[in-house]
Amino acid sequence: QVRLVESGGGLVQSGGSLRLSCEASTTIFRISAMAWYRQTPTTPRELVASITSGGKTNYTDSVKDRFTISRDNANTVSLQMNSLKPEDTATYYCNADVYYAEDGGFRADYNYWGQGTQVTVSS
Repeated sequence: QVRLVESGGGLVQSGGSLRLSCEASTTIFRISAMAWYRQTPTTPRELVASITSGGKTNYTDSVKDRFTISRDNANTVSLQMNSLKPEDTATYYCNADVYYAEDGGFRADYNYWGQGTQVTVSS
C-alpha cells in the first residue's frame, strides 16, 4: 500500500505563485513516475505535469513556462506554479506509478492517487 499526502494548496491572486508537494509513504514499493493532475466540477481530470524517475518531464501546453515539476527525492514530487491564472483554479491530485520487484524477476506495478488539494486563483 502507498499513501500519497499532498500539501501546499490555497488561495492566491492572479499572477501569484504556489508550491505543491506530495510525499509517498512506502517501505517496499519503488516509485517509477509521479505526476500532478487537476480537475474542476465541470471538467474531467487532466494531466498537468509528470516526471519520471530519471527526471524526464512533460507538461500540458497551458502550463508550460509557468509550472515546474521536480523530484525532491525518490518519494517526493513538487509542483512550482508561477504566474497563476484564474483558469488554473482546480483540485490538484498527486499520482504515482509504483512497483514491487524481487531479485527472482517478479514485478508488480500499481498506480495510486492522493486525496487532492484545492488551488484557487482569484482575478
